[in-house]
Amino acid sequence: MSSDSEFVPLNIAVLTVSDTRDENSDSSGKFLLEALTGAGHSLADKQIVKDDIYQIRAVMSAWIYREDVQVVLVTGGTGFSGRDSTPEAVSVLFDKQIDGFGEVFRARSLQEIGSSTIQSRALAGLANNTVIFCVPGSTGACKTAWHGVICEQLDSRHRPCNFVGVLKTRQDMEA
Repeated sequence: MSSDSEFVPLNIAVLTVSDTRDENSDSSGKFLLEALTGAGHSLADKQIVKDDIYQIRAVMSAWIYREDVQVVLVTGGTGFSGRDSTPEAVSVLFDKQIDGFGEVFRARSLQEIGSSTIQSRALAGLANNTVIFCVPGSTGACKTAWHGVICEQLDSRHRPCNFVGVLKTRQDMEA
């Protein structure tokens, strides 16, 4: 559902967590960048970091602190294999957890990948009036998350509710 209210473009940062990807092979980060700009939002920053708790937290903490970053999209490191550590790195930064995001993401993902969706530790939360969505590293998972949940929740016209009203405002960023 949506109303006729005015669209509010947001400043969004994208973080790819991977031990193997670089700018040329980061199809998930590229998808998120194209999706957010295609929806009318602005890219505030984009980085790729190794799957290391402290590298992830350092980038995330800096973005949460920045007044010009309202949303952070993280792709990668949400599984159970090897060094997957995005949930451990990010969840401690949350002021509030958005439990429904992981639930809805896995429900939508179930239609696409079946019971393998239980191995996704997708999560979201709010930190310093910045909304953070952490999704698996596959481009397919990023598409599911963006089209199935994130795009609407970052659209000020979406009803009955969205996250735009709880984020840092342009007035905060210009002050």
